[in-house]
Amino acid sequence: MLLDILVIAPHPDDAELGMGGAISKFIEGGKKVGVLDLTNGEPTPFGTAEIRGQETEAATKTLGLSWRGNLELPNRSLEPTLAARHQLAMVMREMRPKWLFAPYWVDAHPDHLAAVELVEAARFWSKLTKSDIPGEPFHPQRIYNYYSVHLKMAAQPAFILDISAYWEQKLAAISCYHSQFVEGRPETSPTFLERLRDDAAHWGSLIGKRFGEPFNCREPIGLASMECLV
Repeated sequence: MLLDILVIAPHPDDAELGMGGAISKFIEGGKKVGVLDLTNGEPTPFGTAEIRGQETEAATKTLGLSWRGNLELPNRSLEPTLAARHQLAMVMREMRPKWLFAPYWVDAHPDHLAAVELVEAARFWSKLTKSDIPGEPFHPQRIYNYYSVHLKMAAQPAFILDISAYWEQKLAAISCYHSQFVEGRPETSPTFLERLRDDAAHWGSLIGKRFGEPFNCREPIGLASMECLV
């Protein structure tokens, strides 16, 4: 299956947290979107590999993804090794996405930092000729970065996407991860999910919309015209 967009997530739920609204918007717009989780996200206090797999399957159906995979790399000790780079480059050649989405490059979570380095290196390897990577050389046009960070920071995104019409679907996808965002979480307000709503409302307010998601990019972003700006 060929994809238009491939979202790379260090753990199951990172894609939904960082850009669940954007994914829903892209899919409704006719894009084929896939998510590649690098690890199974375990161990966690209230999860198991089996539970996380069931939750991921439910979230995948909620979003309507065209494809989802998992490299089964080690959680909590994710590293941008040559072997992992080879695996990810192979997926890029197989799926041939135009755009890649990776975590933001500043974070407190070592797995997220390793994921960014891995994505950038695999993108480079994917285009190489005379290599032992299966498939034809391919170079995704762009890497965009979504925010799913474990660091209290004042983000300065390159752009904010209006997800007002897709907030409920994003919330439904995130809520599939009951072991991560409901079980064991304080029930007093504001709850974790309420804080997510407040964050989305904040980003939306900056562009005059109800809800938004922030994104960044290391490379310059070109516009064909100003008509696409909100």
